[in-house]
Amino acid sequence: MRRSYSRCVNSYATRSSTATILVVDDEQSIRNLLCMTLRMSGFAVVEAADGATALGLAARAEPDLIVLDVRLPDIDGFSVAQTLRSGGNDVPVLFLTASGAPQDRIAGLKAGGDDFVVKPFSIEEVVLRIQAILRRASDTPTGTRLKYRDLEIDVDAHRVFRGGDEIWLSATEFSVLEYLVRNAEKVLTKNQILDSVWGRGEGHSERVVQTFISQLRRKIDDDRAPLIQTVRGVGYTVRADPPR
Repeated sequence: MRRSYSRCVNSYATRSSTATILVVDDEQSIRNLLCMTLRMSGFAVVEAADGATALGLAARAEPDLIVLDVRLPDIDGFSVAQTLRSGGNDVPVLFLTASGAPQDRIAGLKAGGDDFVVKPFSIEEVVLRIQAILRRASDTPTGTRLKYRDLEIDVDAHRVFRGGDEIWLSATEFSVLEYLVRNAEKVLTKNQILDSVWGRGEGHSERVVQTFISQLRRKIDDDRAPLIQTVRGVGYTVRADPPR
């Protein structure tokens, strides 16, 4: 792999955090670089070179976020994330992937991922994505419960219900849905959603919004009356009646 992401890490030394990050990558040079940078950024770091070790550390170390390579020698990263989710572990996951293809991003979201960085990456991008995910997971919103029709969001508990059934969402999916429901029946552009959820300067294109909206529809609207609507040429909205 090219070392284009081996940039100077000193600029991150002033960043302080008590969060613990689990770094999972079988390439030692990449793992060492990530661990060193994150420690200099003020994070506590644990590391693993394979999926089985990662699952064990996820249980023992209780990390606040996992940086997870998709291609591992034993269990692929998507399967690791799925195993965590099926066991009730909702730790945010940032995937490292060699492919930025839409189908891979969708597979990662279905596995419970929060974001992606495509290899070869810049170390600045990884740190910024980690900080953004942790911010989304810990933001304290202004209201504890949101409701639209049969969709309910318990903001403090980060829980979502549709028709009384609980629906699991990743931290990023939750942030997108919360923003839509707080602005129910208003049409929001992709750029508005990007700015609200990811923040300016995060380097995401509008395509990431489309991907997360598709994933939310699969979870929220599956076999139910659709609430997440597309207004062609404008953006998205939460409302019961489809746009004309």
